[in-house]
Amino acid sequence: MSETQIRIDLVDDASAGELLTLRRAAFVTEAQVYGDPNIPPLTQTLHELREDLARDDVTTIGAWDGHRLVGSVRVEIDGQKATLGRLAVAPDQQGHGVGTQLMWAVLPYLPDETKEIWVFTGKDSLQNLAMYQRQGYEEQYDRSAGDLTFTYLRRILAEAEARSAG
Repeated sequence: MSETQIRIDLVDDASAGELLTLRRAAFVTEAQVYGDPNIPPLTQTLHELREDLARDDVTTIGAWDGHRLVGSVRVEIDGQKATLGRLAVAPDQQGHGVGTQLMWAVLPYLPDETKEIWVFTGKDSLQNLAMYQRQGYEEQYDRSAGDLTFTYLRRILAEAEARSAG
């Protein structure tokens, strides 16, 4: 698969079941890293996912290879801050640039006033941390939630970068 075959578009309610399946498949390895099968991407119900897709402050972007959803990312807007979450790539498509494409694909969906993008991942998720850092995100702080520790990273958007993306 080459990057040119991927189509990036919004995920809507009609694709909710496929999105749920993709996230579960993608986050199994994360659950294995932490020895916890109850991480939120694996316990979210279809009803909860549909409610999330309907929120005005959330946009979910998908990557399709033909008719197959092979990646997705959730973007939540809060004032001048966007937070990326649930970046998921189908296990057989990981390492092919789908996640990177999705991270850049969010830019045109951000409001003009967005100044920074935040992401978070498990502190022990070394591949995720490396990918975010390659994309210009810098570690800011760690926060514990139960037995898990999350690392929060931020990328400041330059004025020209934000405008050229739109």
